[in-house]
Amino acid sequence: MKKLSIIILNWNGKEDTLACLASLEKQDAKNFEIIIVDNGSTDDSVSAFLKSYPEHTLIETHANLGYAGGNNLGIDHALARDADFILLLNNDTEMEKDFISNLLTATDEKPEGGIFGPKVVRHSERETLDHMGGFWSSEIGEYTPFLFNRPGHEFQEMQELDYISGCSILIRREVIEKIGKLDPRFFLLWEESDFCARAKNAGFSIWATPRATLFHKVSASFEGKAMMQYYWWRNRLLWMRKNLKKSEYKKVFRKVILKEIIKYHRHSLLKKVGLLFLKLTNPKKITEKHLLKLKRYQAGCKGIHDYYSDRFYKM
Repeated sequence: MKKLSIIILNWNGKEDTLACLASLEKQDAKNFEIIIVDNGSTDDSVSAFLKSYPEHTLIETHANLGYAGGNNLGIDHALARDADFILLLNNDTEMEKDFISNLLTATDEKPEGGIFGPKVVRHSERETLDHMGGFWSSEIGEYTPFLFNRPGHEFQEMQELDYISGCSILIRREVIEKIGKLDPRFFLLWEESDFCARAKNAGFSIWATPRATLFHKVSASFEGKAMMQYYWWRNRLLWMRKNLKKSEYKKVFRKVILKEIIKYHRHSLLKKVGLLFLKLTNPKKITEKHLLKLKRYQAGCKGIHDYYSDRFYKM
């Protein structure tokens, strides 16, 4: 029998995590343990979990270690418990009752597979596919999503991908033993794609299966935030440095990245000059939208600068 450890990372998301745990209780498969990693929450998450689910393992980080840092602590515990598979599961998810059993069945169907992902649909739009993963494209210097925003019925057969979304990522123990854990330098964004790229380079295939259905509560907490531009740019460049061959890196940098870096710095300068002009001539016209656009460009530029200065930390 396969031994599965499910790791749920919580950061001030008590209600979502409790709903996720309640959904896992309804699974037809029972051969799994649950590890809750509280990533330095400042609400009463820890006490709520101890009260409602004392049978589950609870690890407290006492600081926000990011997606990679927090999950790595859970991975250490799962490996020590001799887990055959480890499932990293976002706390803002719920699932159909055969989710676990169908996900594990996929590992039998693809024994060469090292990483597996489910069919992810939006919690509020049950017929619309959410972010499941995608394919690397040297033409644009980033990943193209697989069936994102498409109707759920379009996903009928198992699909090999270049990476699986960190929303729900099932990992064979052998993958971690061969390539190591998540890289904590990423902190937020690109960490799961880095892990998948390393696994693929080590000879493991990566699969999404349509039979294991997950409902994801698409969060707007980071949408449009300047912080996301910082991590996107810094980590995108780190991913490329780690996972592309030198010849491909040079090609992508010359054709795509350099042009985008110049564009970002130019836009940042123009937005700043434009706001200074408005401040001098008609300050009442300055809106939050104007300020947010400037902050996003400045954050992206800072992410680029920090990458080249080899500074990787929580923004």
